[in-house]
Amino acid sequence: MRVTRHPATNFNVMTLLPDVRCTLAQRADADEIIDVRSPAEFAEDHLPGARNFPVLNNEERVAIGTLYQNAPFEARKTGAAMVARHIAHYLDNEFVDRPKNWRPLVYCWRGGMRSASFVTWLRLIGWRAMQLTGGYKTWRRHVLQTLGDLPPRFRWRVICGPTGSAKTRLLAALATCGEQTLDLEALAAHKGSVLGALPDTSQPSQKAFETHLSEALSTLDPARPVYVEAESRKIGRVALPNALIDAMRSADCLELLAPPEARLRYLLDDYAYLGHHPQSLCERLERLKGFIDNDTLARWQQWAQNGNLPDLFSELLTRHYDPLYTHSQYRHFSKLHNAPRFHPDDLSDAALAMLAKKIVQETDWQK
Repeated sequence: MRVTRHPATNFNVMTLLPDVRCTLAQRADADEIIDVRSPAEFAEDHLPGARNFPVLNNEERVAIGTLYQNAPFEARKTGAAMVARHIAHYLDNEFVDRPKNWRPLVYCWRGGMRSASFVTWLRLIGWRAMQLTGGYKTWRRHVLQTLGDLPPRFRWRVICGPTGSAKTRLLAALATCGEQTLDLEALAAHKGSVLGALPDTSQPSQKAFETHLSEALSTLDPARPVYVEAESRKIGRVALPNALIDAMRSADCLELLAPPEARLRYLLDDYAYLGHHPQSLCERLERLKGFIDNDTLARWQQWAQNGNLPDLFSELLTRHYDPLYTHSQYRHFSKLHNAPRFHPDDLSDAALAMLAKKIVQETDWQK
């Protein structure tokens, strides 16, 4: 076999090739994970822990892609120059402190030219850079397979209850007790209701949410029950995978039935920030148009403008959330009719901590 040598470094190029490619299973061997896709691609989703060092920015990627449709050679030539400039910048400014034995894992969209170019230069320097076979597409297939395969393997314990029953805080209390939990609303960065958008917080993209969810599922032990809050198919703008929805809806349930006054106190505390943004609250209430009569909606929006959250939340419970719960939960969760029921009149953190211990002790789900 003919052996060529790089004219500047006198490196044996063939010695650089054998262990360049790696699989997802080998990513734990890497010292750092580098995503060389554009910032927009990275923002939509990326491998957990990856850092973005794009070899083409958003505008350059679009320009090269457009040029490639009619002039592939010109696109490769122009793109190569852009990629080289970016790599040179990173070598001068970002990687100057990396040790000689640094072993990064590099990936692009499908394990093609962008990551190959990056790996080639890092290897020529002497770092043991690796290229992820199949790139981000390999990761995406792994996520989708995980979301389809894992949910049916767990013994789910679904916490049901009308809005304001402190289901999310009970879930946290169960986690503090040492129970396995899955907080879907935390992963989705949304509380799940029409008023559930969090202040100054954007939801992840659908793909990023699925990555977070697949990682969370991968940490769970199938030999132990997993507590989760009852959810609809969508939490804000992100959708739950079908396999998880199906597993939850056929699982054992427990139901919290706190009195209306306790639930109202809880909501006034948990959603207190809405009183500081009356216009935003009015816009959220507008989404109920068509589900309630116009006069009621106008009254609720006026209360929102005046900061009258007690009256607003009280009517939201009786006129919207409670009828919705009665209609949907008992229809979707097949075991809710025979579920154990708890009637807490105190939804403080201390009371919920005691309730969590009671739930664990008084049910036979651990068997």
